[in-house]
Amino acid sequence: MSLTCLETLGVNTLKQGDTFYSVLTGNTVALGEGSTFSAHSPIDGATLSTFNNATPAQLDKVNAELKDAFKVLRTIPAPRRGELVRRIGDEARKYKNELAQVISLEAGKIVPEALGEVQEWIDVCDFAVGQSRMLHGLSIVSERPGHRMMEQWHPLGPVAVITAFNFPMAVWAWNAMLGLVCGDPILLKPSEKAPLCALAMYQIAQNVIADMPDIPKAVVSVMIGDRDLGEAIAASETFPLVSATGSTVMGRAVAKTVAGRLGRSLLELGGNNAMIVSDTADLDLALRAIVFSAAGTAGQRCTTLRRLITHESIVDGLVERLAKSYGSLRVGSPIVEGNLVGPLIDEGSFNRMQAALDTAKKQGGEIVCGGERVTEGVPAGGFYVRPAIVRIAHDAPIVHEETFAPIMYVLTYKTFEEAIEIQNEVPQGLSSAVFTESMREAELFMSPAGSDCGIANVNIGTSGAEIGGAFGGEKETGGGRESGSDAWRNYMRRTTNTVNYGGDLPLAQGIVFE
Repeated sequence: MSLTCLETLGVNTLKQGDTFYSVLTGNTVALGEGSTFSAHSPIDGATLSTFNNATPAQLDKVNAELKDAFKVLRTIPAPRRGELVRRIGDEARKYKNELAQVISLEAGKIVPEALGEVQEWIDVCDFAVGQSRMLHGLSIVSERPGHRMMEQWHPLGPVAVITAFNFPMAVWAWNAMLGLVCGDPILLKPSEKAPLCALAMYQIAQNVIADMPDIPKAVVSVMIGDRDLGEAIAASETFPLVSATGSTVMGRAVAKTVAGRLGRSLLELGGNNAMIVSDTADLDLALRAIVFSAAGTAGQRCTTLRRLITHESIVDGLVERLAKSYGSLRVGSPIVEGNLVGPLIDEGSFNRMQAALDTAKKQGGEIVCGGERVTEGVPAGGFYVRPAIVRIAHDAPIVHEETFAPIMYVLTYKTFEEAIEIQNEVPQGLSSAVFTESMREAELFMSPAGSDCGIANVNIGTSGAEIGGAFGGEKETGGGRESGSDAWRNYMRRTTNTVNYGGDLPLAQGIVFE
């Protein structure tokens, strides 16, 4: 498996002291003190890198560096911090193709999707640069004469970002680019399945920091480690905010630990997303959205479409068309042009998919198409599957669980109100969509009585959120919001200031104390 993309990025020049990394002949080796593990490409199972886990004891050294970096970064004017992010975005543009190659090799994304993820990083940089001049507080009317009240937003402190394998660059960027303009150093703990993506991002940032001597090097740091390291980060008082993306089980553990020390946690967890297809829908439009939302990224997006809630009068025809479209999807190596569905991340993911399909059949489901492993015309050693469509009852227990694989359950409804109830009955609440030509249905779906998800789309799919809106969900999705809108406030602390410019000292609420 060629790693020339890493050489082009300069990762092979990292030295000891660069947050524990050194590149030796062959594979990349982290100079941690813990057990050794290897990261493999989902394309063919080949070993890409071998690491020694960084340990909780090593975290103490990094914490000290982050604290020192924060003392400097918090006093640098926000527009200058924006200049840092602007240059990082320019550097990512320069190496967009190489960065996308690392994503494809390590996460298994087809090249167009990998390029899209790098573009998302670049777009977030552009957003954050503008935000660096708009960290606005409020001017508040005081009830006391000769007084003025206002709010200010100040840097919060070092922020830890724990990411998953499926969006190894974009999720870091959502947090890191906004955190940096807000004045917060960033420590990344990537998924053990995507450590080279983390090193590539680290190198891009350090290329920029090297030309900005007023910016401390430690404002962008990386540690690669296992669950023990993640638990130590969550427990560390160094981090007033821990942003974690992953499973609901992981999120609960992080939230409990961080809350135990009264810190903040920003969580992006399970999805189990639904789309309602009304009997008034433009089915040609809906078909395209369904196929991308359900089969894109081999079903390994947090916003992947997993439940298709279809009006009973159109379900048979729609399923027939979907099965035909699924049959035309090219499954294979993500670095081969024209393939649309790459591999699952590993054997464990494949086994969980097969277990879910077996359970669905036992609970009355009918597999319409897909689910089988593809072995011909694909690289040996990878776990390639055909995306599956399953017709099943909405109250089957398996439907209420999220399987991180390309399985789409087709459910039916009679009334639109029933469809909304079916959508909202699962414990997750990330992304949702409706296809309808009825204004009443569209407005009801977006109303307080409609979708209970953080994202509610009309006539577009569940996947493909733009960076300008705050991304996140409710219920077991964790309640976090990242990227656009006012998500920058997560990375700052608010102060309320009152200034007495008069000659008297009246008390609030008319209290007299004389």
